[in-house]
Amino acid sequence: MNTNSNSYTVIFSVVMVVIVATALALTAEGLKPMQKENVRREKMQNILSSMGVETDRDGAAALFDTHVKERLVLNASGEETARKSGEVKAGDTEDAFNIDVQKEYKEWKAGSRSANDINYPLFICDKDGATIYVVPLVGTGLWGPIWGYIALESDMRTIAGTSFDHKTETPGLGAEINEKPFQAQFEGKFVSDKDGTFTSVKVVKGGATNEHEVDAISGGTITSDGVDEMIERTLKVYEPYFKSNQ
Repeated sequence: MNTNSNSYTVIFSVVMVVIVATALALTAEGLKPMQKENVRREKMQNILSSMGVETDRDGAAALFDTHVKERLVLNASGEETARKSGEVKAGDTEDAFNIDVQKEYKEWKAGSRSANDINYPLFICDKDGATIYVVPLVGTGLWGPIWGYIALESDMRTIAGTSFDHKTETPGLGAEINEKPFQAQFEGKFVSDKDGTFTSVKVVKGGATNEHEVDAISGGTITSDGVDEMIERTLKVYEPYFKSNQ
């Protein structure tokens, strides 16, 4: 074949594209199990972090088994529909750990699922002999989704800790929701009053003035409002469960 001809150039280009595309596809497919495992461990790490158990991603699985005793699924009325303990089995749709709350939230916002069809995971954990309840959260910030976990002490009203994250919030502003100074404010705050009436915890501008408020991020009003909204909307669903189990 004439290597200087146009046909040679075209054939060579096509062959190279096919070879490279095939190699990339095989590599991506081969990495999928590792990527899924990393996502699984990172989720465990974030749940543990919300209750004050710090670990790296590699050590998260062992500590998760130690601290997370039961995994519940609640419906939109706060009623328990499933309960699991022990090993998390991939593909078990009744396991709270396997519920993709971000996906369900997106479908609810898009109108493809009703509020009654959404599943609400609850992780019942143990830390130093005390029961901790960890609730997943998901909402909307300024530029995209925000999410996280809020941990409640055994009285089901005192916040033990939080863990928030985002994908596209503004660095130095809304992105600070995943920084310790913002998250630490929630510790010791209350989501209900002494009579058990749900209050949530408000993210307010101008400085917190009581035990149900934290300071908003300066310059990150919309993201702060998003954190406020996702906490109140989500915990409202869990209120009946907490009241009936106190």
